[in-house]
Amino acid sequence: MNILLLGSGGRESAFAWKLSQSPKCESLFIAPGNAGTGIYGQNVNLNVTDFEGIKNLVLKNSIDLVLVGPEEPLVKGIHDFFLEDEFLKHIPVIGPQKAAAQLEGSKDFSKEFMFKNSIPTAASKTFTLETLEEGRAYLATHGLPIVLKADGLAAGKGVLICTSWDEAQEEFTSMLRDAKFGAASSKVVVEQFLQGIELSVFVLTDGKNYKILPEAKDYKRIGEGDTGLNTGGMGSVSPVPFADAAFMAKVEERIVIPTIEGLKRENIPYKGFIFIGLMNCGGEPYVIEYNCRMGDPETESVLPRIENDLVEVLQAVADEKLDEINLKISDQFAATVVCVAAGYPGEYVKDKVITGIENVRGSFVFHAGTKLENEEVKTSGGRVLAVTSLQDTLFDALQQATLDAARIYWDGRVFRKDIGFDLI
Repeated sequence: MNILLLGSGGRESAFAWKLSQSPKCESLFIAPGNAGTGIYGQNVNLNVTDFEGIKNLVLKNSIDLVLVGPEEPLVKGIHDFFLEDEFLKHIPVIGPQKAAAQLEGSKDFSKEFMFKNSIPTAASKTFTLETLEEGRAYLATHGLPIVLKADGLAAGKGVLICTSWDEAQEEFTSMLRDAKFGAASSKVVVEQFLQGIELSVFVLTDGKNYKILPEAKDYKRIGEGDTGLNTGGMGSVSPVPFADAAFMAKVEERIVIPTIEGLKRENIPYKGFIFIGLMNCGGEPYVIEYNCRMGDPETESVLPRIENDLVEVLQAVADEKLDEINLKISDQFAATVVCVAAGYPGEYVKDKVITGIENVRGSFVFHAGTKLENEEVKTSGGRVLAVTSLQDTLFDALQQATLDAARIYWDGRVFRKDIGFDLI
């Protein structure tokens, strides 16, 4: 099979690594890819939302299957674009259609979906500029802390946790009146704060059947001890020790099954990954958010634990035969440490030469914000590399990934040395 993978981050690097291992994968194209994905296939300099460019690439290279990594092309309707095109409609796209991608593309839509399908989640209300004063009055009666969420995609930055009423009023007004997050905050969801510990559960569905993939926990804060600014993710671990069989049975019964059945009932086709961000509140699962794709850096911890041929699994999704797949999950532990550029998650430094990747001994290195320039690997993004180790114990995996992250160097490199150690 000729496969096209869309995206350029650590998630796509892990997907490229896994897809290239399959004997069914004849040619792999990654658009646009990064300095690391070129090891597994051919990078093509195309934007993930350039649908016409993607069409030309697909037809020119006789692509048999498309896997969409990031959320933006899904929310903008790339799957629908394929289905509506005479020359593309027979080519399977792994990733939901636009209507289903609203589970991530609109916080208001996803909350309504959860309420309709009795899926446990935090209580919330949605406001617009027209209902600004009503929202301000509501905030004055709301318990602290107060969670404010921009309705649309805001590059992972549209969620604020306010610890005072004054802060909540100021941020709420800024989001709606001043478009703090652009069009993404034309609606704002005001949500109850849930106290607990977070984890991510991943589901793959063909629209009829589903498989629950390994769960993971990621670490958002830039600083050790979970301090400082929120990031796209500084590391992750899988499996998650507190997500035992009893807890995961609740997740399946109360969240996964109602989600799949709700999509069917509302005639919303879904072929692809569903990321369910959960809060474990005293052993009870609550949904924080849905994403319509795999997470990053969780993918880098999840994929190494899946022992199946990934191409075979994705083909089963395309053929609506996922129930025929026997998912094989490794008992080993995966730990991922993300190395980032100086200044991240604020304005960060680029174009630094990366050295020492060849010194890594017991880990996989998944590229994220990297580029090749004059035969040198250089930094090009905030999150630069994800270093993942797969070992028999969580401690060994964490120790190895952290040691190997230290073997890689560029000027200003930053990584957390405490990822996952809170779980031991």
